[in-house]
Amino acid sequence: MVNNGIRAHEVRLIGDDGTQLGVKSKRDALELADQAGLDLVLVSPKAKPPVAKIMDYGKYRFEQQKKQREARKRQKTVSIKEVRLSPTIDTNDFNTKLKNAKKFLAKGDKVRVSIRFKGRAITHKDIGRDVLNRMAKEASDVATIEQYPKMDGRSMFLMLAPISEK
Repeated sequence: MVNNGIRAHEVRLIGDDGTQLGVKSKRDALELADQAGLDLVLVSPKAKPPVAKIMDYGKYRFEQQKKQREARKRQKTVSIKEVRLSPTIDTNDFNTKLKNAKKFLAKGDKVRVSIRFKGRAITHKDIGRDVLNRMAKEASDVATIEQYPKMDGRSMFLMLAPISEK
């Protein structure tokens, strides 16, 4: 809310240099802002009485947009990579898939390890769960288990997330 858009009758006024000017009527606050050649901006509308500050609103909006752009630059999008295994996977194939999963985790991506049961293999879910648990155990130095092995239709999957460095 800016200038005449402010609905409150009284505001706690902060000057353009940051000094507290006390509780003033809206009209007095607008006059002070007009004398300074600046805008009256409502900073905290929920306070009792609302807090308003005398400032250059255009510059204030520009600074806010600049902060938002910087925040968007710094944020990291986490993508999910998938590694597919079979219940009857052999050791060398398993090690290759493990190496790929570790590579994805090192880049900061989450990894979904899935096993698709074909035909009658679905009757041996325990074999698939053992393979997924083995993958989680082997990757435990670079990953944490985000979701334990879970069935979803004819597939069983496990989510691994990179260990956060805090």
